[in-house]
Amino acid sequence: MVRVGIIGGTGYTGGELSRLLCTHPDVEIAALTSRTNAGKKVQDVHTFLRGYVDLEFTEKISDTKDLDFVYVATPHGVAMKEVPALIDQGIKCIDLSGDYRLHDVDVYQKWYGHEHTDVDNLQKAVYGLPEFFRDEIKGADLVANPGCYATSIILACGPLLKAGVVDEDIIVDAKSGTSGAGMVPSERTHHSTCGETIIPYSIGKHRHTPEIEMAVDKFAGSHTSVTFVPHLLPIVRGILSSCYFNVKKDMTQEEVDSIYSKQYGKETFVHYVPEASIRAVVASNHAQVSSRVIGNKVVSFGALDNLVKGASGQAVQCMNLMLGLDEKKGLNIPGLGV
Repeated sequence: MVRVGIIGGTGYTGGELSRLLCTHPDVEIAALTSRTNAGKKVQDVHTFLRGYVDLEFTEKISDTKDLDFVYVATPHGVAMKEVPALIDQGIKCIDLSGDYRLHDVDVYQKWYGHEHTDVDNLQKAVYGLPEFFRDEIKGADLVANPGCYATSIILACGPLLKAGVVDEDIIVDAKSGTSGAGMVPSERTHHSTCGETIIPYSIGKHRHTPEIEMAVDKFAGSHTSVTFVPHLLPIVRGILSSCYFNVKKDMTQEEVDSIYSKQYGKETFVHYVPEASIRAVVASNHAQVSSRVIGNKVVSFGALDNLVKGASGQAVQCMNLMLGLDEKKGLNIPGLGV
């Protein structure tokens, strides 16, 4: 059994990791940390884990011995302080914050507002999107788990950019449920503010923007221009990203369908469908992608659960690859549908 620790076990991401891992056939959850809940039973904080996780939160991961694998599910700025000691001990890690996603330290400082203190590991970290970087993930000691918006957008954009059939100027209209904002309440996520409306936010300054550009630049082979406008939806889970492209030459729907089918036809967790749907993927590690040709434009859609394929589920998928396990283990369940 693989002994796993989770740093930051009380947030939505940490709780979702625990929900997925507690039934994973090859995993033992050996430690969960929480500064605010140290000493409390996990099942008393996450009541949905009652009968599944019989542990107490500890304040530090170092309070637990003999870990094989650690997830860091904390706000940005924390992982870079925790990861170096873990890597030095030979413990494989996945960071679910933004600390290791951007290899350019200047870009990191610009978007996150502080200096990166673990540049060596930053350069070694592998971007954890299995459908595009599976081989690199298999050999990694440290994986940077992609952001939720970024995952939905890259899945929708990647195949067309790789095929070289669209211009590198992309407009993205993306919508996310309120759980994407994390567990700590804010004025924007207060129900009376967001319950019956759609709110655009962080326009031109959302931290997933450079991550999206970094990934799609690799596919395009040149610098792309991504206009990314996120919106808050009055739902709990789910993201739908609509990506707009100009085509370089006239294309039929069948030609576009063929590009996506070639990319995702053999994938377990990403499905090319006639209409991408949030409800089809909620509570699962599955994502749906669809597209439509409209004259000289293509609109592509990416739908996923921001807490699963957009965060914790994708992290478990990457862990399976890093440890040489079946990629589907602990994750092979369908979405809720309704």
